[in-house]
Parts: sequence; structure tokens; C-alpha cells
Amino acid sequence: MSTPPPTAAPLILATYPTPAGPAHAVITPEDDVVRLFGWLDPAENIGRLRPDLAARGLTEGDGPASIRGAIADYTAGDLDALDAIAVEQPGGEFFTASWEAMRRVRPGHPVTYTELATAAGRPTAVRAAASACARNLVALVVPCHRIVRTDGGLGGFYYGLEVKRALQEHEARFAS
Repeated sequence: MSTPPPTAAPLILATYPTPAGPAHAVITPEDDVVRLFGWLDPAENIGRLRPDLAARGLTEGDGPASIRGAIADYTAGDLDALDAIAVEQPGGEFFTASWEAMRRVRPGHPVTYTELATAAGRPTAVRAAASACARNLVALVVPCHRIVRTDGGLGGFYYGLEVKRALQEHEARFAS
């Protein structure tokens, strides 16, 4: 007779102040990895997680001090503070490459969807690069708000253009 696997702990739901208003992070407590970060009601956003993670449910909490501190430091002007936050989200090879490329975009220096596609290794995959932005579960930490249209327009943003604009303005104030 085999022993059933242990039940995984609920995910931590933490709310943090950001330059674009309060945002919610969903964190796996066993490894302090951010699985979701955004400005929508968490009940709406939880459905974007993998089913096995969503099934664990949520428990409200502060989250780890390292994540709280990094987001507070970013909000106070240390734009590189988010680099220390571990994230994980499901996606294929190109989406993963796009998300890694987004993390290399310098704050205050947005790049185009075309430049993102190139940085992700597929210069002609501009629409796929835009899709990677749209499917990004950990906005802010994987900074899809730093990606703009070729004409310099904001393009889209899952959480609304006012959030994208606020984040870009914040970064422009503190960028070097």
C-alpha cells in the first residue's frame, strides 16, 4: 500500500504597493517563487495559473521579506531591485526566451516588439513577441510594460494602459 502524496500548501496571496497602485502577487511558499503578479482582482487572475497551482487555493499573507523588500525598493526608485525576484510561468521555448529578454530590457528605455523578437532569437516573430507580452503572468517582474509599438505608442497591456503608462513614467524618473 502506497502513501498518498502530501497535500501542497496553499499559495500565498500578497498585496504590494507599486507606482501603478496596489498589485497582487501569488507566491509558492515552498520556494518563494512568484507565479502571478498583476493589478486585477486575484479571483479573476487565479484562473491564469496552471490548474495544479490554482487548485491549491490561496491564503493571504505578506509574502517573503525578500519579495516585499525588492518591490518596495523598486517603488522607491531602485529599478534593478526586481532582478532578485524568482519567477516561473508555463510557456514554450520562444515565450520563455521572450520573457528572459524582457528581463534584460533596461528600465526607462523601452524597446519595440520587433526588438523584443530579435532579442528572443526570432527577428521575424513580432506577433509572437507581442503574444508573449500578453501571456506574461508576472507583469512588473517580467517587465512587459517596457515593450512598445514601433511608432513609440504604448501598444497593449493586460492590466490597462494607465498601469503601463504609470510604470513607464516611474522608471523614466529614476532611470540612468
